[in-house]
Order: sequence, then C-alpha cells, then structure tokens
Amino acid sequence: MLCTMALQAQSAKELHETARTFMQQGDYANAVLVLNRAAALEPGNIDITKDLAFTYYLQKENTRALDIIKQVLDKDDADDQCYQVAGNIYKQMGLPKDCEKLYRKALKKFPESGPLYNDFGELLWAMQDYSAIKQWEKGIEMEPAFSKNYYNACKYYYLTANRTRSILYGEIFVNMEPTGNRTPEIKNIVLESFKKLFTADEAASTEQGKFEQAFVQTMMKQNSIATSGITAETLTMIRTRFVLDWYNQFAGKYPYRLFELHRQLLQEGLFDAYNQWLFGAIQNLSAYQNWVNMHSTEYNEFSRYQKSRIFKIPKGQYYP
Repeated sequence: MLCTMALQAQSAKELHETARTFMQQGDYANAVLVLNRAAALEPGNIDITKDLAFTYYLQKENTRALDIIKQVLDKDDADDQCYQVAGNIYKQMGLPKDCEKLYRKALKKFPESGPLYNDFGELLWAMQDYSAIKQWEKGIEMEPAFSKNYYNACKYYYLTANRTRSILYGEIFVNMEPTGNRTPEIKNIVLESFKKLFTADEAASTEQGKFEQAFVQTMMKQNSIATSGITAETLTMIRTRFVLDWYNQFAGKYPYRLFELHRQLLQEGLFDAYNQWLFGAIQNLSAYQNWVNMHSTEYNEFSRYQKSRIFKIPKGQYYP
C-alpha cells in the first residue's frame, strides 16, 4: 500500500509539472485536463487546487474557478497566493466589495504579504479610493523586497507631487526590475521628479517625515548645479555630492540600501555609468548611445556588475 501511495504522489507531481508547462505555453485547456487528473490523485494538494482555479480564471470560467479556490481558503495551510487567486477572480467577476472583504481577511492572516497589500491597493485605486496608498506603503514596510508596491507608490506620489517619494520609490523599483517592461516608464518619472524638485526650489517641509526632510535638505545644497539643467551629467554631479554629504551627516541615523548602492558604485568608479543607465537613455537616446560608444569599458563593467547582483531593501529601513 505504501508503494502504491508513493507512486500516486509521484504521478500527481509529474502531472502537476506537465500542467504548469501547458500553462506557461498558454494551453489552458490541456492544463485543466492534466490538473484535474492530478487533483483526483491528490485532492488535498493545495498547490494543484490553486493552479486549477487559476487556470479556470485565465479561461474566464470564473464561477468554476471561484468554487475551486473557496475549497482551500479556510484551510490552515492555505497561503497568500490562494487569496491572490481568489481576489483576481472576484475582480474579473466585477465584485469589488466581495474582493475587498477577502483582502481584509487575508491580511489579518498574512500581515507581511507584500503581494496582498499591492493587490488590495490596486483594487482600491480602481474604486477611486485613494487610501490605496496606505496599502502600498504598508506593503513596502512589511515586505520591502517585493517590487510592485514601489511601482504603484511611485506613480501615486508623482501624481500628488511628492517628489521625494516618487524619486526614491521609483529608483528602488528600477533596481529591483532593471530589465522589466515597466522600467522605462519609471525611469522617466524619476527624471521628471528631479526636474520638478529643483524647479520648485523646494525646501524641507514640516509635513514631511524627518527622513524626507533630511533628503530634501541635503539635495538642495546642490541647487546651483541644477541651474544648468537636469541631465544625466548634472544629476551625476548632484548625486555624487549628495552621497558624500549624506554619509557625513545622516547615514548613521537613516541607513538606506539605495544610498549604500550609490556609495558602492562611486567607490568602484561606476556611478557615472549607473546614472547614464538610469537617466541617459530616457533623456536623449542618441546622446546615451554616444556616451556608451565613448565609454565602452566603463559601460561593460557596469553591465557585468548589474547582471551579477540582486537588489533588495532589507527590513528596518522604512521611514514614514
């Protein structure tokens, strides 16, 4: 009997792997076929059930998808992805209130799930409820290594003219997803936010948190450079001096992984290449290509460096 059970478990695992291949290929009909066979062998396997519900959702068979995912939501071993799948189904069915209730329940069970905060924020934003930002901020605080909350928060703050957070969250996002489809969009927001920061001749506000005040205060020391225009070249100079000033005054009080990256790149002689990558192509593609041609060694060294690392923000560096 033990041998039979082992064979069944192995068969279910193999079927599940086959089904995931079909899912990746967009062949949802075959994925459903194979997942149903796997579920019959292991009816209590939450990963199989979750993928089955998600595949029905991708086929827009929402009622069947919801019936399946509901079977696992109250189980002790249900993970946050189960609630994400259920949330997607409710959204596709046009049931925002049911979806909101689901997310609130899910976040009580998984209070450190960055993906759930992100999805809940997107639901609220779609409902024109601007408290969405509270969910994205909480996601950044609780799971700082998850990128999507930075993306949404960056765009939100750009619309609300909080230049500091649109700059910082945007730059963090592009470092987390340096080759992502949404990276050019966010690079542009970061560049435009710097222009607005200096165009407004901004002063630190008492409405800002102390970390933001420190950022603005230190950045505004370089206002004279900004009068020449905000370009990849002037931003390299501004941000170089910013890093030196920050580490003289605020780094001990406010450790920040992004600024640690800047200092490391300065020490390795790659900060110019980094700023060209961040701002140059967005500002002027032909000028950036000329820069790359003129600095091929530096560009290649930065490219190798970037491909060799994974950028993450550690917990404990959230400053409201």
